Amino acid sequence: MHLFFAKKGNKLLNILLSVIFLARFGQILTSLLFKSGQPNTLAFFHQTFTPFYYAAPACFYLYITGFLQDRKSLQKIEWLHFVPALLAIIHVIPWHFSTTLDWDRIGNQLAENGYYSLKAKSGLFPPYFHYLFRPILIFSYLCITWIAVLRLKNKPQQHIEGEGRKWIIFFLRIATFFQLFSLVPIVLRSLHIPYVNAFFIMLNCLALLVILLYALHKPYIFYGYLLVAVNWTKKPAIKKAETGATFVSLPEEDSKPTIAAVKKINLLDAQLSDYALAMEEIMEQEQLYLLHDFQIISLAAKLNIPIHHCSFVINKHIGKNFRDWINSYRVNHFLKQYPLKSDKITIEALASEAGFKSLATFYNAFKKETGLMPTTYFVQELGR
Repeated sequence: MHLFFAKKGNKLLNILLSVIFLARFGQILTSLLFKSGQPNTLAFFHQTFTPFYYAAPACFYLYITGFLQDRKSLQKIEWLHFVPALLAIIHVIPWHFSTTLDWDRIGNQLAENGYYSLKAKSGLFPPYFHYLFRPILIFSYLCITWIAVLRLKNKPQQHIEGEGRKWIIFFLRIATFFQLFSLVPIVLRSLHIPYVNAFFIMLNCLALLVILLYALHKPYIFYGYLLVAVNWTKKPAIKKAETGATFVSLPEEDSKPTIAAVKKINLLDAQLSDYALAMEEIMEQEQLYLLHDFQIISLAAKLNIPIHHCSFVINKHIGKNFRDWINSYRVNHFLKQYPLKSDKITIEALASEAGFKSLATFYNAFKKETGLMPTTYFVQELGR
């Protein structure tokens, strides 16, 4: 409910994700009612959540592709993905001409072998609408989602980085695991193995434990995309640095220098020049920019100066933030190596060799430094 009404983040993606979790919640809730001995309660909740079951696979596909493409709205044709959900609504409506449903029998079948064993009539359409059409729907959307992801992976402009990339990979893998795992009862039933058995339950619990442990080490998964839906790229974290007896708020290495930081840190011009010279010398001599994960904290440690002084010198004296500064070295390295190695290795491999983590980062940095994309740049250089 928080995701559905959240004002932060991408509203479309929040709603799609909320539908996925609401469907999962409904499945868990109705599973508690299978043997409750209250058929009327089971009937109400089962029929209420059934449309969400048929909407969830489409929401999964639209969420993943929408996240990768950073889309804010659905195209008209994409609304056709919700036709199964519309059919499910028609299915559960208590039409006056439909037969009376036996909810005691429905509850017993669901409790015995799970959701995909329901052979009793549960609405307007025949039973196969539930036990056959729904598994096919889940598996089909799972396949087209992975196909879409693999296609987008080959397009550098669609690459995402940082926390967003980690989140979407995490979500895609976990959702794939549980969607495939939800189809296991069909296999178990075909092999005449009981749906409720110790191995099946232990495997579920083990998977949940692994997910929980991973999430505890990656808190942005919850606070960035599930609970708060913060856009991490627009509000960089602020850290505090100690100068004397006071604390000064400083931006992270990718953010722009602030007036407060400029005023509070007092360095003589000679110190600024010495620090800047030392930074440039160590970068050129040791080629630290070739390290993919090289951070400002590592640079400060090598020079044995405070991190906030290091950041201040780069921002104030050199006139760039740390990321742009180190990427400029990487681009220059690429420009020197490309004429020598272009016939042997790909641009992606050469960019990685220069210290870039992804093609998207490389293209952005290259255009920022030269004003052109690599292909156009080298065509112009060769034409001179």
